Amino acid sequence: MQDLHEVLLEEEQPTEVLADVDPIELLRRLLIDGEDWPVALLKSMALWTIPEEIVNGREYSYFIGGEAFDWLLLAERLCQEVGELIPADEMEELLFTGKFPASFDESQVKELLGVHKRRGYLNYYYGVVVEEALQLAVEREVHKRKVSNGNQYQDDFSAEVFQKVYRESEATLTEEFRQEVGYDSVEIMSVTQMKEFTYWLFKYRIKTSDKAKIASDTKKGLDALHEMASSRRPGADAS
Repeated sequence: MQDLHEVLLEEEQPTEVLADVDPIELLRRLLIDGEDWPVALLKSMALWTIPEEIVNGREYSYFIGGEAFDWLLLAERLCQEVGELIPADEMEELLFTGKFPASFDESQVKELLGVHKRRGYLNYYYGVVVEEALQLAVEREVHKRKVSNGNQYQDDFSAEVFQKVYRESEATLTEEFRQEVGYDSVEIMSVTQMKEFTYWLFKYRIKTSDKAKIASDTKKGLDALHEMASSRRPGADAS
C-alpha cells in the first residue's frame, strides 16, 4: 500500500469546491447522513479557509509559512467538533499515526482534498516531517560515531547536526529566522514557531545545497521515516 504522500505526488485534475459552506457543519451533516468519516473529513478540509485561529486558548496554525498545510492539526480540530460521530479507536489512530482505516481507499484523497491543499500537504510533508526525520537521522549518526570513539555521556548533538545538514550554526540560523519573520529573540519557541523554523530550515537547505546533497539528505530523511513506520507496525522487532 502506498503512503499518503506517495498518493498525493501523483498527478491530478483540479477539483471544484463549494463556496460559502461551513466546513464543521458540513462534516457533522455528512457524518449524520452516513458518509464514511474519512471521506467526510477530507471534504470538510477541502473547504477550510482559516489559516490560523485560537480555540479555547490554544493556537492552531494550519499553514506553516503560509505554504505548508498541517493537515493533521486541522484533522484534530475538526474531530474535536464531531468526535462522538467517529469511532474513537480509528480517530486516535489517525491523529497519532496519520493513518486512515484500512477500509478507506487513499487514492480518493487527491480528489477530495483538492489541488491547493494537496500541494500544501506535500510542502508540509517534505518541509517539516521529512526535515525533522533528517535531523534525527543525522543526530543518530553523530551519536553512533561519538559512542564508538568512547564518548558515551554527551546528550546534545544539535551543534554538529546543524553544521552537517545546514553548514551553519544553530544560533546563527535561529537568529536569521527570527529576524526574517519578525519574532522576538525569546529563549523558547512555541510549537508553531518550531514548525515554522523547521520549514524555514528546509527552504534554507534547498537554497544553499547542491542537487546531490539535496537528494541525499531527502533520501536520508525518507529512509528514517520508513524505518520508524516499520518499527511501529504490529509484529515488528522491538529489540
